Amino acid sequence: MHAADLDANIRSTMVICILYPRFELLAALGDRRALLSEPAALAPEAGREQVVGEVSAPAEAFGVVRGMRLGEAMSRCPGLRLVPPDPEGVRSLWGAVLDRLEGIGAEVESDHAGAAFFLAGGLEGIHGGDLAGVLAAARRALGAGARFGAAPSRFASHAAALQARSRRRGGPGSGRGPALGPGAARSLNAVVIDPPNARDFLAPLPVGLLRTRPELQALPDVLERLGIRTLGELAALPSRAVAERFGHPGLLALDLSRGRDTALEPRRPSEPVVERLDLPEAASGQQLERALELLIARVLARRERRGRSLRALAVSARFVAGGTWRTAVTLRHASADPARIRLVLAQKLAELPAPSESLALEVEAFGPPAQDQGRLLDEADSVRRSRLGEAVRQARQAAGGDAALRVLDVDPDSRIPERRAVLAPFPDAS
Repeated sequence: MHAADLDANIRSTMVICILYPRFELLAALGDRRALLSEPAALAPEAGREQVVGEVSAPAEAFGVVRGMRLGEAMSRCPGLRLVPPDPEGVRSLWGAVLDRLEGIGAEVESDHAGAAFFLAGGLEGIHGGDLAGVLAAARRALGAGARFGAAPSRFASHAAALQARSRRRGGPGSGRGPALGPGAARSLNAVVIDPPNARDFLAPLPVGLLRTRPELQALPDVLERLGIRTLGELAALPSRAVAERFGHPGLLALDLSRGRDTALEPRRPSEPVVERLDLPEAASGQQLERALELLIARVLARRERRGRSLRALAVSARFVAGGTWRTAVTLRHASADPARIRLVLAQKLAELPAPSESLALEVEAFGPPAQDQGRLLDEADSVRRSRLGEAVRQARQAAGGDAALRVLDVDPDSRIPERRAVLAPFPDAS
């Protein structure tokens, strides 16, 4: 194989990160984006833990960070302006961003609003034949405001996107933006890391970047207490010592610091089934329950349901005073029975924290056909397997694909705990 062909194959495995800093705050501000020049933060969601959400740059200058207790944030910055969160608006806007990326052919992974990932391979042939063409197509689809990073792994591409500068803030010759690490090249609002240089690029970056992975939230604090402050220092540690001290999270962090990562898991095509109902002024109690009953009837009557049962739903509301509220529910048993669904969702209506001007019901996941007669089987084992499979599917819908795992013994006599057993997906087939 020629060197040019080898280089093309390597670059076709590049992961592209699309990053919108402070996306949730921007969505909540709407037309009031001038507030970004002032100390501002997302207020705690009604009925949830009293911590602030995303914060503006001036608020960060006062030491206010996301997840800080509201009282501490106000004491650090008495002039902090609290913006009502808008989870429904965030979901809608971010869904539109993902739809645009999928419109150029990308298979997108996104765990939270503001960051998305997809492989460049497979897209280069329809967008100019190289990585630059794919980045240009993504820019045209998204417009100004997004930052781009490209690297051989998800984690490295996110780190690269963090160092990119937005087009709306400065052009290619503006000279603004952070200094890049080794092995990086900037083009407009993108930072590209060549595969051979990924580890060198990550080496000087702080271990705090590991917090971008939910499963590693607590690890950087421990590493910093041990004197390990950069990803390069972490990458230099022997794998056996890291495994013995930190277990699987430590090994994952070690792989990330060395430029390796897990495979992308693109989202499934969405089937949006949403019904919304405007409420009379100060609707409460029985009126809300009647509104919910009507929404359930409308959802069950939608043609898109195609006779399937409902497994997961989300109830949302728009407040009269501004802001939105949203909560998701996974049914214990997938069902198309309106009475059973209303019984589950009515409990969530009791959590509604403020008067609402509208109520909406969205189907997040469908179940098997509603006429499934599996419960009529007489064999006890078949019934038990069917119920167990349904419980596994419910857990995965609520907490992700790794929510239900089983333990397989590999080397029970090993002195290293991580080698004694491994976790494997639990089969959900009945």
